[in-house]
Amino acid sequence: MVRTLLCFVAFTLCAAPVYRQALPGYRYEFPRDHFNHPEFQTEWWYYTGNVRARDGHRFGFELVFFRRGRDRNRTPNPSVWRADDIYMAHLALTDIDGRKFRYAQRLNRAGPGIAGADFAGARVWNGNWQARWNTRDGAQTLSAVAEGIRFQLRLTPRKPPVIHGENGVSQTGDAPGQASYYVSFPLLAVEGSLNGAEVSGSAWMDHEWFSNLLESAQTGWDWFSVQLENNTQFMLFQLRRAGGSIDPHSSGTYIAADGRATTLRRSEFELTPLAYWTSPKTDTRYPVKWHITIPRLRVSLDCVAAVPDQELAVDSDGPVRYWEGAVEYSGSQRGVGYLEMTGYHEAVRM
Repeated sequence: MVRTLLCFVAFTLCAAPVYRQALPGYRYEFPRDHFNHPEFQTEWWYYTGNVRARDGHRFGFELVFFRRGRDRNRTPNPSVWRADDIYMAHLALTDIDGRKFRYAQRLNRAGPGIAGADFAGARVWNGNWQARWNTRDGAQTLSAVAEGIRFQLRLTPRKPPVIHGENGVSQTGDAPGQASYYVSFPLLAVEGSLNGAEVSGSAWMDHEWFSNLLESAQTGWDWFSVQLENNTQFMLFQLRRAGGSIDPHSSGTYIAADGRATTLRRSEFELTPLAYWTSPKTDTRYPVKWHITIPRLRVSLDCVAAVPDQELAVDSDGPVRYWEGAVEYSGSQRGVGYLEMTGYHEAVRM
């Protein structure tokens, strides 16, 4: 769903670039569409997962790659250091049982191979953080190293990719093109090493590309990935508007045990915050416990943060402030997933 580029967007704003808009009727082509789309201004590849070590110790992880086009109208520049696109990456590790949260950020231009997304090379990378693909079966290997974080994880699809939305687009507003092309791998089996321990579990992967996403009255969003023990999955998001109302373009997707996907409209689910946590870094108040109901599917779930403090605040005096973390589900079913919340400190636009 919609993802966090905050200061990244502000840093790369430019005058009237010409980019394609996300419109109905797009013809998806895989595996090509798992990689870069430079004709659209913004794109991201988002990995989140919950894993356990052999001794049962629980972790959550996040690795995300952002690409933001600067200006397609500029005079051509032959330099390898030209900044046609800016690449940002976020890396985070939640030590659930240790009650610790670590994160890191990178910001680069492509340069001589420093960062990028490449179908021919079957990878997305920023420095030595990368996702490398096996385009035959969709398996992906993640590798990243930062202070207190070191992992190499192999992600194997247990269900095929899902295209969210209707008519091939995830619509977020009334205007034509105010939407994204949004594809997920809703269930990836994870095996590998994390900080020296062998781990296994499950992950979720999102890939979105677009040129126009939010309108000025949309101030933030709440996004949920849900992986339940009965082998069903959900993606739900709600867009919050100035004044606190929920935008009618909020939506979601239900993925049945057999992999069939069904779009959920705003009227078909309810997301209710139940408890809050206030960040000591940014003084931002986030809801860290939610109740989720989807009556026609007989779903009633409580979503609870595995650790309350999972806020990414790269610079507490700057604009990169959002909450993204591992969560647990209980109620009509049990499961795990991830929750992202933006716009609680200040309005966010893309």
